[in-house]
Amino acid sequence: MSGPCLSCLGEMAEGEYHPRCLQLLFRTGRPPTVDVELGKLHALGLAMAGHVSLSGTQRKISLGLSTDRMTLQLAIEGGRYILKPQAQTYPALPENEHATMQLARAAGIDTPPNAIVRLADGSLAYVVVRFDRTAEGRKVRQDDFCQLAEKSPKENYDGSAELCARLVKQFATEPLIEVLKLYRLLVFSWWVGNGDMHLKNFSLVATPDGRQALAPVYDQVCTRLVIPGDQLALLVGGRKDGLDRATWLEFARYCGLPARAAERVLHEVPGALAEAAALIGRSLLPVDMKRNYDALLRERSAVLA
Repeated sequence: MSGPCLSCLGEMAEGEYHPRCLQLLFRTGRPPTVDVELGKLHALGLAMAGHVSLSGTQRKISLGLSTDRMTLQLAIEGGRYILKPQAQTYPALPENEHATMQLARAAGIDTPPNAIVRLADGSLAYVVVRFDRTAEGRKVRQDDFCQLAEKSPKENYDGSAELCARLVKQFATEPLIEVLKLYRLLVFSWWVGNGDMHLKNFSLVATPDGRQALAPVYDQVCTRLVIPGDQLALLVGGRKDGLDRATWLEFARYCGLPARAAERVLHEVPGALAEAAALIGRSLLPVDMKRNYDALLRERSAVLA
């Protein structure tokens, strides 16, 4: 075996990407060259200042494909991809986010196409297709939960899972469907130890048929791998830590979800443990992070049992 696919982390006989993964990502049969160097990202960020708005503190660059689809390059406007390189503060963040996004997919959560790519200097970075851009690069309406709650961006940690549920019920076109999706996403975020799912990391997006629906998942990382003991960003039942099965069942009642639907989510998310363990094992995370991630998922799966 040559190693895992750098997109889906599935097994491969040769190469670095499955052909189907390349088609989903780039609509091409071969991986494009990434015309970005880690050492030049500060200058690239300055070049983009005033043109794009990407939340969060991690360095993010908007990219687009060249006309011949052979190169991923800086896109001042209309870029369809977000690139996240290695961070100075926390190790292996691109590998962390990529692995966690594959776990989300395994747990039945809508994820945009994404992958690990190699920059011109050989370093690894995470790239994801922007869900708020059309194939032609036109902006799609997106409202994050800070905006919907009429809070300033600085108040993105001032909220709760209950507030998120109320926003979905108020603004989503099909609230019962979307609040169930939100419930699954919140349970999953806790399961993988993501302590940074604040209000700006949840959004409603306009679908092609004009509905307001929960956006595909984004900014999913296991923060506990780099911040031991990290708590949730938002309160659930008045708590950010020490959650258990009863907490999630009570939150489901608050959301107005049928008990059977909540039970199914609490079964299906940890039910992905075997696949999740295999994905983590094939990921590009350092060995010690793989071990710690696996232990966290097993511990939290037991809590939901």
